This record gives sequence, structure tokens and C-alpha cells, in this order.
Amino acid sequence: MNFYIAHRLPGRLRLRYKRKGLSRKQAVLVETLVSLQEGIISISVNPVSGSILIEYSGISEEEALSYIRALNSSYLENEELLASIDEPVVTQGLAVSLVGLLAEFFIRKLLPFPVRKLLALTSIMPRVRTGIKALADGKPFCAETLDATALSLAYASGDLNTAGTIAMMLEMGEILEDYTRRKSYENLAQSFLNTKEIVHVLRDGNETEISANLLQAGDTVVLRIGSVIPADGTVVAGEASVNQASMTGEGLPVHKIPGDTVFASTVVEEGEIHVCVRACGRETRVSKIADMIDRSQSLKAASQIRAERTADRLVFYNFLLAGLTYAFTSNFAKAASTLLVDYSCAMKLSAPVCVLSAMKNCAEHGITVKGGKFLEDFARADTIVFDKTGTLTESQPSVKQIVTFGGRAEHEVLKIAACLEEHFPHSLARAVVREAENRGIEHREDHTKVSYILAHGLASTLNGEELRIGSAHFIFDDEGIPKTEEAERAIEDLAQTGCSQLYLSVGKELAGIIAIEDPLRPEAKEVVAELHRLGIKNIIMLTGDGPQTARSIAKKTGIDRYHAQALPDTKADFIKRLKEEGKLVVMVGDGINDSPALSEADVGIAMGQASSIAGETADILLPDDGLRALPLLRKIAMGLINRININNKLIIGINSGLIAGELAGSIAPAAAALIHNGSTVAIGMSAMRSYEEPLDKSV
Repeated sequence: MNFYIAHRLPGRLRLRYKRKGLSRKQAVLVETLVSLQEGIISISVNPVSGSILIEYSGISEEEALSYIRALNSSYLENEELLASIDEPVVTQGLAVSLVGLLAEFFIRKLLPFPVRKLLALTSIMPRVRTGIKALADGKPFCAETLDATALSLAYASGDLNTAGTIAMMLEMGEILEDYTRRKSYENLAQSFLNTKEIVHVLRDGNETEISANLLQAGDTVVLRIGSVIPADGTVVAGEASVNQASMTGEGLPVHKIPGDTVFASTVVEEGEIHVCVRACGRETRVSKIADMIDRSQSLKAASQIRAERTADRLVFYNFLLAGLTYAFTSNFAKAASTLLVDYSCAMKLSAPVCVLSAMKNCAEHGITVKGGKFLEDFARADTIVFDKTGTLTESQPSVKQIVTFGGRAEHEVLKIAACLEEHFPHSLARAVVREAENRGIEHREDHTKVSYILAHGLASTLNGEELRIGSAHFIFDDEGIPKTEEAERAIEDLAQTGCSQLYLSVGKELAGIIAIEDPLRPEAKEVVAELHRLGIKNIIMLTGDGPQTARSIAKKTGIDRYHAQALPDTKADFIKRLKEEGKLVVMVGDGINDSPALSEADVGIAMGQASSIAGETADILLPDDGLRALPLLRKIAMGLINRININNKLIIGINSGLIAGELAGSIAPAAAALIHNGSTVAIGMSAMRSYEEPLDKSV
């Protein structure tokens, strides 16, 4: 892309390019692709003036410019990428819309009466038709029928001034409500756009990391256990079991071989495949965000649903009050005035804006929430269950000790273990691989295909001998490896250290035990104490480790209960039993093994370094320093429920006061309509405020 630097400041660049050199769609595509790159704070492209404004941090000016230079025709003229971008809608500014509406209202007052009457009829007819349609759909008591009735009565009585004012106020309210909702939606989308998705692709035979947004048709993506497939494509190498539940609803994984089709957002559960990308247009970051936000609106908080149902029920009382007013006063105008103020608009605006604002607030802190329902459930939860490894403990565990058997050397045991574990995306596996690298041990893949056995470990063969690495249960109980007295003594000694243990067997003998020190996160104790303070009554830890290790961790963190030697299926059963006891349960985990429990919980929360499948399963995703975010998330969630409830009370109080004022004759109908719409917008705008208290960085 050709451009020149028009102006530069530290961390800020203004670029110019040929006017009309980019279409509106291309401008949005440039903003989307560049905004996701490392170090980019913001980018704005104006296709009319041919201007690009970039703000960056943590990278050099040359690096920032390189992102723009990289955008050649293969991106800017890529039909699939452009097809994923919605044509930008040029909307009038809020001020322009309101000024135009007011100008039209006052100009009409200068026109002759017959013309004003015709224009008034023209302005109210769309709302009357909407009200009639609502009646035909079996919804006699809703905001649409209320508005249509009020306008019809005012027009039929010859009060064109009131009819015109009501129509103008309703229009103004809709403009402001639409602006408020659109603004909160855009803010939320922009917050999510700051996140990064990385995929592994083959370029010139080498595996390279790139942003998922830069995928193009024809790219070959490398996918391993736990990877989420980023785009539709065809398997060109390898074999894997792929969970297609998100696409087809199939509960069992499907075996994929070269030539088979795979779909975006499905998950590799076992194996490794290379996929040639066929279509990625609908799977760009922008469309996934939009889809997620749209889906989140169907996952409404219960308090939001209650607010909307209450709003519709209250419409009936508006009509009832109007009927009673006319019955007792025979005053048609006074009866009609009670229809000018309703509760529905404000409640239906305030609740969803509160939810979107809370989700945006979370996103600003790196927390992704997939629906308001999960925020409310987290606010009301009384039980949190933590997985231990990678959640309460550091995500960078290290090998502390290697115990060998059968005369084998540490070097040999570590080499075999690293060769197997490099295929498994788990923190303990990464510790083994990292230790081998630190010792300069090269581990060629002389073994056969590695199989992942859920909840147990890895299996392969080498020179005709079976290789197994995993938990004690897997090695001794499932595989039947003999436990010698020497092994029992070593296991007992290692248990005293509080380390996790990986067991390696070669053939039918125990070859070694790798003790992995997984230190507690420094903030774990403070976070647990803060969650207790915020109303969480039961904090429980699940771990595959033995009772001694589990007891040690629980004591250090202040956790109420622990469940040791837990397997993935028993974790899910444990969560289920808690729910049967009447508890509202949150599960926090990070690995493939945690996915069943995350699905079973009322709210599943994945840590920032979680495996892809755990992230897909979870309802809420935390940032990299996930534990620190939990008290903040609780505060935001509790603030959301509190704000919805307060706003509903305000709406009922203000509008009830307006109706009473109209009945008493102290408030004119036009003034009541103005105050009603003004308070609706004011409450909607207040719902966009930040939720949480200032975050205590010590927690």
C-alpha cells in the first residue's frame, strides 16, 4: 500500500494516501487487520480524505508502518475478506438528527391548518399501523398499542398540537434510544477487537505464527490436540478426531483423514492435521465478534427478562387507568393523557444497555463474557470450584526432581518424556519439554503416533516397546505396571514435597517419576479471601494430585474444601452433585481435562492461558492474570444486577409521578411526554457508566 507520512509524534502517526484509493469496505478491512497487531492502540482510516491515523505503544515507528506496507492487493482485493465486511452505513450524527427533527416540528406550526392536519395524520399513521399489527399478533398490551392509542385519541379529538408533540417526542426518544444502544454495542465490539488470535501456518515448509485475521484461502494451518479450527477447509495431511458439536450437534468426535472437510469453530480432540483453508470470509475476527454479541443478546440475564416482562405487564394498567379515569371523570382528554406515559420503553432500553455496558466493562479488563445470563449467575453464585494446576498455581511449573528406575539415566527418562509431552498442550507437559530444552536434550520423534487418553496421559511405542506417561492411576491401575517397594518409597517421599508427579513406563516397567513443582500464584490467598468477602460461601479445589498435596495447597490458600485424585468425569459428577444440593456453582479451569466440568457448571470460567477447547466450552474467559480478575468480575456482575433493579425502581417512580401529575392537572400532556422521553434517555445513558469500584492491584 502506497502512502507517505504527513505528521509524526512519539506513538502517533498521520499517514496520507491517494484519495479514493480505498473503498469504504477496504478502509474498514485495513482498520480491522491493523488494529489486531501487536502494539497497535488504535487506527482510524478516512477513505474520503485519504488519511490514516495510527496510535501505537511498545513497538517502533518502523514496525507500525510495516503493518500498513504489508497490506497489498492480496488482502485489499481479496473477495472473501471483503465479503466478510459489512458495507459501512453512513448515519447522521446525533445532533444533526435532533436538530432536523425539531426544525421540522416548528416549521409545521407555521403551515395552514388543513396542511398541518394532513401532515399530522401522515406522521402518526406508521405508529398506528404498528399498533394494529401488534393487536393482530395477539399482543394487545404492549408499548406499540399504547402509543398508537394515545396518538389516535389525540388526533380524533382534534388536538393536533398534542398529537404532533407526542409524535415528535416518540421519534426523538427512538433516535436517542437507538444512539444509546448502538453506542454501547460499538463500544463492546471495539473492546473485543483488542484481543488477539494466533494460528500456526506452514510457509515455505516452516511453521509460523500469524494472526487468525490474516488467514487466506489456500493457507495450510497446523492443528493439534485442543486446537479450535479457525476456518472451513480440507484436511491435506494427518489424522484427528474432531468434535463437531458446535456445528452439527454431534456428541461424538468424527475421525478426519486427508480429503475430509472440517468446519470453523470445531475442535481437534485427538491427533494432528494440516488443513488447507477453503473459506475464511465469515470467520474473520469482526464477524465472530458480531456473532458472539448477537448470541449474547439471546442469553439474557434473568433480571433483564423480568424487567422486559414487567414492562409489558404494566401497559395493561395504563389502559385500565385510562378507562377508570374516563369512567369517573367523563373527561376524554384527561383519560387520554394517562396513555402518554408508559414504563415499557425505559425498561426495555435500560436493561440491555446495562448488560452491554457490563460486558464492555469486562472486556476493557480482558474478560470475555458470552452473555448477560452468565454475569447474573456469577453474581448470585455461592460456590466456586477451582481446578488446581494452572489455575491456583503458576502457569509456568518447573521440573524439580527426576527419580529413575531400572538403572536408567535421568537424561534418558527426560528425553522420552519430552518427546511424548510436546504433543500435549498442558502446563505440566510444557514443564517437561522446557526442562529438556534447558538441559540441551534433543528428542527426535523415533516413537510411533502419540495417542491422548483423556484424564490419564499419553501412549505410544518405541522400538516395539509400549510407552506410557501420565497419572499414577493410569500407569498402575489401568496399565497394570507393577509398583515396586523402591517406587512406593519414592512416591511417599515426593508426596511430602507437595509436587505433582508424572509417571513414565517403558514396556511393563516403571522407568521414572518426574516431580513437577507447581508453585502457588502469589495472589491466590488474597483472591480467595476477597471472594469470601464478596459473598462466596463455598470455595472448593479439585485436583488429580494425592490428598497430601491437595491438603497443603488448600491450607495455604484458605480454601474451604478439596477433592483429591479427581478425574475429568468425576470432576463433572462432583459439580453435578453440588448443583443437586441446591448450590449455584462456578467452575474455574484451564485445561482440556476441565472441559466436562466447565460445561456442567452453572458458569464455566476459563483462565487466560486455557487450552482452546476449554476456552470454547467456557462461558467466561479471563485475561492472562485470571485470578486477579475474579473479584473484579464479581463486583461488575453484582453491580449489573443492582443497577438494573435501581433503574427499574426509578422508571416506575418517575413515570408514576408523571401519570399522577397529569391526572391532577398539574402537568400538561406535552410536558409529561417530554419528561418521560427525557428520563428514558437519561436512565439509558446512565446505564452505560462503568460498574466496578477501583481495582485493588494487590488482589
